[in-house]
Amino acid sequence: MPDVDLEAHVTFTPVFTLPVDIETSKPRSLQNENLKAVEMTPYEPTSPPSSSMTDTTSHHEFPEGGFKAYLTVFGAFLALFSSFGHISSFGTYQAWYSGHQLHHFPPSTISWIGSLQLWVFFVSGFPTGWLFDKFGPIWLMLAGTIIYIFSIMMTSLSSQLYEFVLTQGILFGLGVGLLCVFHSFNCSNIQFNPLHRFYPSLASTATYFKKYRATALGIVAAGSSIGGVVYPIMLQRLFVSVGFGWGVRISGLVSAVCCVMATLCVRNHSSTKRTDCCISLKTFSDTKYILLAIGSCLVALGLFIPFIYIVEYAQHLSISSQKAFYVLAVLNAGGVFGRIAPAYLSDSLGRFNLLTPSAFFSGLSCLVFWIFTRNLTGLMVFAAVYGFFSGAFISVMTPCVAQISDISQIGIRMGVLYSVISFPSLGGGPAAGALLARGHGSFDGMIFFSGSTVVAGSLFIFLSKLSIDPRLFARV
Repeated sequence: MPDVDLEAHVTFTPVFTLPVDIETSKPRSLQNENLKAVEMTPYEPTSPPSSSMTDTTSHHEFPEGGFKAYLTVFGAFLALFSSFGHISSFGTYQAWYSGHQLHHFPPSTISWIGSLQLWVFFVSGFPTGWLFDKFGPIWLMLAGTIIYIFSIMMTSLSSQLYEFVLTQGILFGLGVGLLCVFHSFNCSNIQFNPLHRFYPSLASTATYFKKYRATALGIVAAGSSIGGVVYPIMLQRLFVSVGFGWGVRISGLVSAVCCVMATLCVRNHSSTKRTDCCISLKTFSDTKYILLAIGSCLVALGLFIPFIYIVEYAQHLSISSQKAFYVLAVLNAGGVFGRIAPAYLSDSLGRFNLLTPSAFFSGLSCLVFWIFTRNLTGLMVFAAVYGFFSGAFISVMTPCVAQISDISQIGIRMGVLYSVISFPSLGGGPAAGALLARGHGSFDGMIFFSGSTVVAGSLFIFLSKLSIDPRLFARV
């Protein structure tokens, strides 16, 4: 077993994101010798971690590899591949429903199905994490697997709007939420429960790696985007060759196999328990956090609109249905690189220094690129660019929350933030659909709404950065 640095301060981060870096404290004499170096270090919370927290992390040993570690990486990759890959492919369903089962409904009404998926998934994270702490993973695994498979099979039999809302919207989102929480296998006990209530597959992987953590978590996080590449193409081909019903059932079988394999593979490398959970009132008076939350809400309002409507937009340009579905695949493929690159850039450039431009360029690409695109080539380029920057935003947001939070409050703050942004995520798709109907088939209003909300959100995130360090080019 390799030597463990007892002075290391380790922070684990959840969700689509890549991990917060590891800062090693220096002796006071070395700090005094080089004040400039100290000034350029990233912001860290002033409150020291509790003694119990320090003991837990300092005695944790990282194998840095081995059969169980690599198996966990593989299982976590499959978990994100099957769950988020399917969610990221809703644009395929949106386009299909508009031309088939739900053709008599406007796009704004159909988009409620995909928006409900995101809302239920985000909102279920916090209460499901509490159930995990109280009852353990077995019952959550059983419930999540049953709900997930049942929702897909019932979707294949649905024909009415309310049936799709119940099965594909609510049940599917809940099933994915339960499965994601389950994959931690007590991972929430490493430091503090609430942090790992969001995408614990990533946190389980982090318990095996310290030196190579960025690489391992980058591979795992890329599973969601790769799934978003595979599922749209697979679904479109299945819908054409075997019909909607059997196409959905086959995709559900693929997802079920991946989830079962992930459940068997993912293991946690820690057994220390900590079950306290409380929300500090300082959370709601912290200017940095409030500005970040407002900015994230505005970004979430418009960020997912291209994922829902880009296939319909391609068909609006008279691009064949077969090629239109590839645009969504390219959009998700761009997210593969967007999720991996921040792992290597955030240490040197700063997390907020990446989060702000990622959001800004996501919105700007809609306003200056998407709105003027009139052919397949241009749309493919936009999809790749937008996928990269939106993926980067998603991956860097959580480390930013961890950076401005006391170590005992990171998970709670993440729970609050994701519960809050679930509501604009819920309303963004239907609002865009209403603008599309108001424009009598013109996508310009919808595209402007998507881009402008994301750009506005980036400005609030920039203000959050300045509240941490007013220097414009400081590494934050």
